[in-house]
Amino acid sequence: MWTSPLGYPPPPPPPPFTLNPAGQCPSPAPCSNLSWLSYGALKGNWTLIIVNAVGAVLQTLYILVYLHYCHRKRAVLLQTTTLLGVLVLGFAYFWLLVPDPEMRLQHLGLFCSVFTISMYLSPLADLAKVIRTKSTQRLSFSLTIATLLTSASWTLYGFRLRDPYIVVPNLPGILTSFIRFWLFWKYSPGTRQELSASTNLREFT
Repeated sequence: MWTSPLGYPPPPPPPPFTLNPAGQCPSPAPCSNLSWLSYGALKGNWTLIIVNAVGAVLQTLYILVYLHYCHRKRAVLLQTTTLLGVLVLGFAYFWLLVPDPEMRLQHLGLFCSVFTISMYLSPLADLAKVIRTKSTQRLSFSLTIATLLTSASWTLYGFRLRDPYIVVPNLPGILTSFIRFWLFWKYSPGTRQELSASTNLREFT
């Protein structure tokens, strides 16, 4: 899933180079990776550590490429700095103000879960635009497949570990993926052509 933005070609000018179909900077992703990396380190889980370490490196590279081509560098830097500031404050709270390791693990797991859920639910505004415009042009089919497979894999892994902090935040990823598949089916190119023909017929009559 972390490598999926590599397949997106840059759009023609005047829009700036983007790393995802929605045109959003991927700055929340490395923050999520670093949070789960800390959770994995505290839990002693090398799967979480390795996967999120690789994800953090790749997402950081995506941000650097985004900044190189983006016209709104100040806004992107402000967003990235703000998220990193929140992350640092969170780490300071978990490691300095929560001395009990078990309680720290629970608080950090809850923080990671809320952060991941917010990332999965953030594209709902785009889904509303898809329904309004009856076009799936702003959605990526390959990224939808990657999200479904990743969310399902982590959910099964969380069940295997009996860890609700891994299971729960990945369920919205599965749900939103199926919603996107439904939108791809409902607003397929053939459907858009029928809608366009129907609109032209009404205008003609």
